[in-house]
Amino acid sequence: MSQYDAIVVGSGINSLVCAGVMAQRGKKVLVLERESVLGGCIRTEELTLPGYLHDTMSTAHPLFVTSPGYAELKDALHANGLAYGNNDTPTGVLLPDGRSLVLGRDRAANIAAFSALHPQDGEAYAEGMRFVEDNAQLIFALLGNELWSSSVGKMMLGRVLKQGAHKTVSFFGPATQSARAWLGGRFQSDLSRALLAPWVLHTGLGPESPMSALMAQVICFSLEGVGLPFVKGGNARTVDAFRAIVERAGGAFETGVDVAEILVAGGKAQGVRASDGREFKAKHVVCNVTPTQLYGRLLGADKAPAELRRQAAEYRYGKGNMQIHVALSEPLKWADPKLNDVLYLHLTPGLDGVSRAVNEAERGLLPAEGTICVAQPCAVDPSRAPAGGAVLWIQLPECPREIRGDAAGQIAAPADGRWTSEVTERYADRILDRLAVHAPNLKQATLGRKLVSPADLESMNINLVGGDPYSGECTIDQYLFWRPLRGVKDHGTPIKNLYHIGASTHPGPGLGGVSGFHVANSLARR
Repeated sequence: MSQYDAIVVGSGINSLVCAGVMAQRGKKVLVLERESVLGGCIRTEELTLPGYLHDTMSTAHPLFVTSPGYAELKDALHANGLAYGNNDTPTGVLLPDGRSLVLGRDRAANIAAFSALHPQDGEAYAEGMRFVEDNAQLIFALLGNELWSSSVGKMMLGRVLKQGAHKTVSFFGPATQSARAWLGGRFQSDLSRALLAPWVLHTGLGPESPMSALMAQVICFSLEGVGLPFVKGGNARTVDAFRAIVERAGGAFETGVDVAEILVAGGKAQGVRASDGREFKAKHVVCNVTPTQLYGRLLGADKAPAELRRQAAEYRYGKGNMQIHVALSEPLKWADPKLNDVLYLHLTPGLDGVSRAVNEAERGLLPAEGTICVAQPCAVDPSRAPAGGAVLWIQLPECPREIRGDAAGQIAAPADGRWTSEVTERYADRILDRLAVHAPNLKQATLGRKLVSPADLESMNINLVGGDPYSGECTIDQYLFWRPLRGVKDHGTPIKNLYHIGASTHPGPGLGGVSGFHVANSLARR
């Protein structure tokens, strides 16, 4: 018999939460990571110069600190070194003409800021926040629980009995509205719309996508509630804290283990086989992978039903992302000083600009004026740079997975469509030139930069197909009851003792760890 209660394939946030919760409840877990570095999309590295700590992929933790996994593990994580920096200016927007707007953590101040732009905008924002509050039980039950569970069924039945079927069903009208319909119909100022529109990109959607209005509202509600917590010392300290919890309970981590096959006997998962021939056995196997991997390579035709293999082969991946990491001799000095401490700042032409860039990327074009997300972690964590210095985490969420052309007509597309170092460098120059207009000291203060293309993201994490950081499109047909596939329920699989977690599964991407928590809760009930 195996000495482990479970093997977890992959070491991203959902794997860490799954292993951490099981360990906290007395179970022994073995975590196997394909790469040489633990953490999946959680890495902190000196990418540019010694002493400059960059979060290589993911960064802030608003979803994690509101998650059930954090609620259970909070004390243990902080006892093992996890600490957060935060402030009252989580996000803002900057338009090309220099106008800007900041969203803070004070509801009344936010409403007043929108109202100052147009009398209707303050009420439109307040109405959006009321919609989340009035429907919080339903919204967060759907986004945070196992959808096919009795608890969700009872909640829905109770809602129908309390307010009637018509009112219950009427919720889904505005809940499936696009961000364009909400922002274009309710907000009058282009600056108001520009502040809110880019946030739908962080959910893997675009402004025209169904449910993107609700996602924007939920994000604003969360930003007001918890801000944008950054891990002090870098996001990799998260991995260190989880590792201490798991190892103290007798669990273990191994890197450089490329799992090639799920071992199945009598319809039950028995363990895994690595590509180097080693076998690892356990009572349960939990895979933090894409459906393509699980029902293709890991199970294969002899173990997975044909219909699920077909659905997995049809699973779609979204836009690529690109990142620019910059080491600075001093913090950015924005032309508008109130932006100096904004943690996530979006530079965009506005709602139409976001839509246009999404459309260009989806058609295989480098956007002419893509959305730029600038994170300034040193505003709350000076330890990430030498004294007086700073780092920038720049995300470009609208990139083609394969390049067919350049919407600006300036960069030649590679013949094979693949991202090359030359294309990546030239596109980064375009982005930084746009930023320098509004931060005059950017180029003078830059000591080094590291570019991470969509191709680089995939090479660092096999789940980021084509550089899609969300491990699959989050469109309505691949979301909620239909994520990961319509042929399975929640995080189960047709193989007994085999479970599926990660960004490809409900409730989707983000540093929340919710799918890992649900499986851990099932395998190690209190």
